[in-house]
Amino acid sequence: MDNYKLYDKSLVIQNEDDLGYLVTKRIVDFLGAAIGIIVLSPVMLIAAVAIKLNSRGPIIFSQERVGVHGKVFRMYKFRSMVVDAENHLKELQSRNEMSGPMFKIKDDPRITKVGRFIRKTSIDELPQLFNVLIGNMSLVGPRPNLAREVVRFTEHQKEKLNVKPGITCYWQVMGRNNIDFEEWIELDIKYIRERNIWLDLTLILKTFFVLFGDENAR
Repeated sequence: MDNYKLYDKSLVIQNEDDLGYLVTKRIVDFLGAAIGIIVLSPVMLIAAVAIKLNSRGPIIFSQERVGVHGKVFRMYKFRSMVVDAENHLKELQSRNEMSGPMFKIKDDPRITKVGRFIRKTSIDELPQLFNVLIGNMSLVGPRPNLAREVVRFTEHQKEKLNVKPGITCYWQVMGRNNIDFEEWIELDIKYIRERNIWLDLTLILKTFFVLFGDENAR
């Protein structure tokens, strides 16, 4: 899979990462993802059965996202929308409630009944534990964007591509869809510049409090 061609690494502010932090972070990621997969396997099994019974189509939704240094990877989620959701995107663009290149609307008609529940509880994100296990995502880091979104990034915003994307970060625990695009990017850059293992562990802990029943999840 090729790197994202419109990403220019020379434009991104470089950070001097501490090797000890990166090694520790990878250990935490691997162990956390492995334990999470084992502990949450009953939840994932129930979700898989519910998705299959609720609507036609695959259980897992995979999509190309732009990761660290512009490297494109395939991110996994439980499918929460109808199978032809992307085909209906254009007709819904006028209802977009997010600023910038992001697309989010309340009561998206493409979301299935089961999909609404697994989004509300963030269960749809659980397959990304396999992304973490593989190594193209981290437990904590900026949420990965689509290529069509990255192409509209300013040079400053491209700093978020300087680290491995994650399942959770400031955005996940500070309002999610109530935060506009510009603030979301600034929170990502804030994390990148402040990151350390204690911050990572704190964000993981805070994520548990919003995992079930986040009123801002869509």
